[in-house]
Amino acid sequence: MVPPRKHLASVAGLTLLAGLVSAAPAGADEISELAPLHPVPAPEGGELVHQVSGRWLVELESPPTAQGSSPAEVEEEQEEFRAEAEAHGLEYSEHDSFQDLWNGLSLEMDDTQVGTVREIPGVSAVYPVVTYQIPDVDESTPDMGTALPMTGSDSAQNELGLTGEGLRVAVMDTGIDYTHPDLGGGGFPNSRVVAGHDFVGDDFNAQNPDAVPVPDDDPQDCHGHGTHVAGIVGADGEITGVAPGVEFGAYKVFGCAGSTTSEIMIAAMEQALADDMDVLNMSIGSSHSWPGYPTATASDNLVDQGMVVVASIGNEGATGLYSAGAPGLGEDVIGVASYDNTHVQSASATANPSGEGIAYMAMGDAPEPPTSGETDPLADAGRACPSLGDEVGDLTGRTALIVRGECTFAEKYDAALDAGATGVVMRNNVPGLFAGGGVADRGAFSVGISDTSGAHLLELLEAGETVTLSWSDELLTVPNPTGGLISSFSSYGLAADLALKPDIGAPGGLINSTYPMAKGEYATISGTSMSSPHVAGGVALLLEARPHLEAHEVRTVLQNSADPKAWWGNPGLGLLDNVHRQGAGMMDVPGSVLATTAVTPGKLSLGETAGTVTETVTISNDGDEEAVYELSHEGALGTHGDTFAPGFNDGFADVSFSQDTVTVAPRSSAEVTVTVTPPARDYEQMIYGGYVVVSEVDGQTYRVPYAAYNGDYQEIDAMTGGGNDLPWLSRITDCDAFSGLECVSGGSFENRPEGETYTLGQVDGLPDVPYVLVHFDHHVTRLEMSIVDERTGRPVHPRHDIGVAVDQVGRSATPTAFFSYAWDGTYVNAHGRITDVRDGSYRLEVRALKALGDEGNPDHWETWTSPVITIDRG
Repeated sequence: MVPPRKHLASVAGLTLLAGLVSAAPAGADEISELAPLHPVPAPEGGELVHQVSGRWLVELESPPTAQGSSPAEVEEEQEEFRAEAEAHGLEYSEHDSFQDLWNGLSLEMDDTQVGTVREIPGVSAVYPVVTYQIPDVDESTPDMGTALPMTGSDSAQNELGLTGEGLRVAVMDTGIDYTHPDLGGGGFPNSRVVAGHDFVGDDFNAQNPDAVPVPDDDPQDCHGHGTHVAGIVGADGEITGVAPGVEFGAYKVFGCAGSTTSEIMIAAMEQALADDMDVLNMSIGSSHSWPGYPTATASDNLVDQGMVVVASIGNEGATGLYSAGAPGLGEDVIGVASYDNTHVQSASATANPSGEGIAYMAMGDAPEPPTSGETDPLADAGRACPSLGDEVGDLTGRTALIVRGECTFAEKYDAALDAGATGVVMRNNVPGLFAGGGVADRGAFSVGISDTSGAHLLELLEAGETVTLSWSDELLTVPNPTGGLISSFSSYGLAADLALKPDIGAPGGLINSTYPMAKGEYATISGTSMSSPHVAGGVALLLEARPHLEAHEVRTVLQNSADPKAWWGNPGLGLLDNVHRQGAGMMDVPGSVLATTAVTPGKLSLGETAGTVTETVTISNDGDEEAVYELSHEGALGTHGDTFAPGFNDGFADVSFSQDTVTVAPRSSAEVTVTVTPPARDYEQMIYGGYVVVSEVDGQTYRVPYAAYNGDYQEIDAMTGGGNDLPWLSRITDCDAFSGLECVSGGSFENRPEGETYTLGQVDGLPDVPYVLVHFDHHVTRLEMSIVDERTGRPVHPRHDIGVAVDQVGRSATPTAFFSYAWDGTYVNAHGRITDVRDGSYRLEVRALKALGDEGNPDHWETWTSPVITIDRG
């Protein structure tokens, strides 16, 4: 599952970019703040532009055919748009049109024309086409067999006799290697992969602005991700998936590398609907987004058509709260979090002279160790960080034993080899094995070992022993210290509209599954990409056992029976992890299959709470005998403070019920009122949650997760400084590659706090135009910009904007990220035409309506006005 970009559209004359500046996260105090035993992973910088330059999704007002419009109505509305676009002078090319799951068109046009599009009657919204990246492959090798028991899928197969037979699961991904014997073998279609389509071709990569899809009917996987996902859903062979009896639909939306686009995904969804798939798995996502993005709403419409939609929630846990992405944010989509596998299967060596087995993982691009022979004697090289003043010493003819931390793996490796080492063994400074990246191939091996194995080797060295490692071809299966806990990469909710996301969790950290035959047949990948197909397979088992369940009922049944897990930061405390990190908890397939009770709704999204909140849950007894239920409450840890690096607290809500015990006759139901009183507001930006527990006396336990924002949601400042007192009026001073005015590679900006003169031409090969840099600490409901004439103090455009207002803007991905808008000196006039401003002095005004803010409340708007921009074309 994959990194960001969202609904942030360019406005007329303004083009979206992104970059990095410096910032330091804030902290918090009081209640019972809980510190994790090990550090929270820090958000990383990197490429933040995931919008396809010049490509837009234009949504029209009528619902799609799946929501009741006739095909003739949708076609007529789209024809009316085309006619109006011509009348408005819009210059564009049409890539595609959609009518089944989403009513709109995909257009290629200059970004400056977005304002014109928004003026056309019948247009509901305009979204940028965004890209979705294929996730990276982890280099470790644990066993799929240890993941199945985590969800009870093995018991569902072996004891309940379920395989998913008769169910069709669509895998929208990089395709499927249907020649793999675990996935049918032979050509396409075969006995397992019965339908599919390639929407892009092998060479397509949306990161290339010149890329053009070349579709065909062969969904062969040349990357690997989709084959891995399909194996988790239902491999049957050397590896056994969750539902080994299902049939697959293979919908290839990625080429061999890179990314795809939201428009291609919608087209694939419509094909899956046409092919009569029962379940759709999408191990794809665009983080920090809103639930209203087209890939999410199209997914919701699929559920309305009877297809269960499962999607990964995202791998952006290191970037903090509200990092979950579409389509997993869809209102009716099952958004899936990831837990780490309980065991790791790894290559091994033997420590001499003790004879103890040492599991290891190869690191980066360094050569892998052999399967026989012995290392040179080990030497303790300490931290090995020359940048921090470490003296590494002479390691000639020795194997360096280095402790992880403080500087990069690459620096440690290079320092050891520069000192004469013939190999590097890095011992973990936190529990468990690891496989670090960034290590180059310099002809010497580099491996990572666990903290306990490292302590053993260090103890031998300190006892004066000559210590070596004997390499082996044997694999060791060792317990994973973080097994069963939420994966460090798994994204946080809530959704930007405060809906409870994610919905449920499954194993996703360290999963071994099928891989293309040409790439080794089997591989291991970590990510919510791997947890999502566990749930998709679980849905197939559930529907096989309970075929009368409706698509809208499936998520509730799964959530009711899920098992919430302990806090990753210190499981010994016995406190449950955040509801907005794990949802209902670990999927329990037998529990959902055997359930005779349903508690609806399956989750409670309480929104922003200033006082007590009352909700009603319905307990339905689907059994043949009268059932007695006891109601109780389990609190889960809350978060507070900095969005990007949240603190944790045990400020639990108080929950009471209209009845603590309920008796329900067979095939009947009863309603119970649930009253939630928020915890004290001892911190800023508190999110709290927990579980309504419905325990059948002498029977199963069912849960309903709930979560809420504690207080006034609009208290969160959105348009903040981003570490460098943003917003800025800026000039670009460096860029490696442009697409229009968008810097797609490299890029440096200089602040112009006293104003600046621009020619709107080029200077030294760079556009001489004003750029406005904006950092968003939080999502905003609406972003508006206007051009103010400095002479009159009034907007150039009579409607106080530049012809467009952008809805549902996602937050910046990291504390140091920003959006950059380049203004080319144009605006959309009252007739919808793109017009040049006259030479003179202007200011740009930026207005942001806070998330879920009231448009009529001035306190819910944040405003910034730029220094004077002087246009002098010369």
